[in-house]
Amino acid sequence: MSPLLGVKRTCRFALHMSAFDPKRTLDPFLSTRKLIRLAVRASGATMRRRNFLRFIGSAAAWPIAAHAQQSERMRRVGVLIPFPKDNPEGLARIAAFVKELQQLGWTDGRNLQIEYRWDTGDLNFISKAAAELVTLSPDVIFSTSTPALAALQQATRTVPIVFVQVADPVSGGFVASLAKPGGNMTGFTNVDYEMSAKWLGLLKEIAPHVQRVGVIRDPTVTSGVGQYAAIQSAARGFGVEVSALGGRDAGDVEHTVTEFARGSNGGLISVANPLVVSNGNLIISLAARHRLPAIYPFRSFVAVGGLISYGAAPIDAYRQAARYVDRILKGEKPADLPVQGATKFELVINLKTAKALGLSVPSSLLAQANEVIE
Repeated sequence: MSPLLGVKRTCRFALHMSAFDPKRTLDPFLSTRKLIRLAVRASGATMRRRNFLRFIGSAAAWPIAAHAQQSERMRRVGVLIPFPKDNPEGLARIAAFVKELQQLGWTDGRNLQIEYRWDTGDLNFISKAAAELVTLSPDVIFSTSTPALAALQQATRTVPIVFVQVADPVSGGFVASLAKPGGNMTGFTNVDYEMSAKWLGLLKEIAPHVQRVGVIRDPTVTSGVGQYAAIQSAARGFGVEVSALGGRDAGDVEHTVTEFARGSNGGLISVANPLVVSNGNLIISLAARHRLPAIYPFRSFVAVGGLISYGAAPIDAYRQAARYVDRILKGEKPADLPVQGATKFELVINLKTAKALGLSVPSSLLAQANEVIE
């Protein structure tokens, strides 16, 4: 008699045990072929074909289920955006991005880890932050603004990147074409050059007396140069004189706007680029101090005292970006996802600021507005 008679053994491959014994342990990564061999050994010579197939059907599902549970590993997403950490507009946009990811099944702290790097406007910091994110080996990086995207391009050509608020990704060298990006980057543009002419037309409509227009842009950013050129071209039709303002930092903005304000009948256009976003409060303050009608690219400027804005709805772009991030996390390649333009635009007017500037807003313009701040 065996010394183990009467003792239930729990050896993984014990042949005398029933295949359905709950104490039997199956390797969750057994191949189908091994499962079949195991089933034959466990079945004995008398197992009928129907029972054998029933066993295979149920047993084969075990490793699949176990593998599915183990395969839902924590994914990592890097985020690099051009706002200080406590900026309300930046927080609102990121909240929309995160909420959209949650609706798609990705929850920070459960199956997703989000690494944030908040931009201070310092180009050296942007480069350092981009390099840090890449060293974390993220599954995908989400970024906004041309300088941030340029820094990421220098740091990696392999990590998938989704961008928003990049005006001209083709001229910037980030993608081969809008339809077929071809590399590790794709995303959503926020400005086409026709919008630049639209800004000039809206400024003249709300402030008909304007004859001189100062355009605040960063001359080192490709999109800023393109937008300025488009405004210059449109200016002939409006009979206005255009001057380039701005530069690389806040000091340049203040100096050029102050000098421009020494003349009469002036107005400002702030184009969509990081210099304007980083110095929004300064530009609004200068426009009020020198009584200069000014148009801005985003609603957030008008919400804190700017006169008028027209541009792509940024919150919508962040939601769209989350959908691209989701698709990449599920296996799609950035090279196969076309760069898309904005589909939702908003016109916002601040009547309090208009009154302070002595402007009477035409009823036709108010009728076009998506929002009027009183």
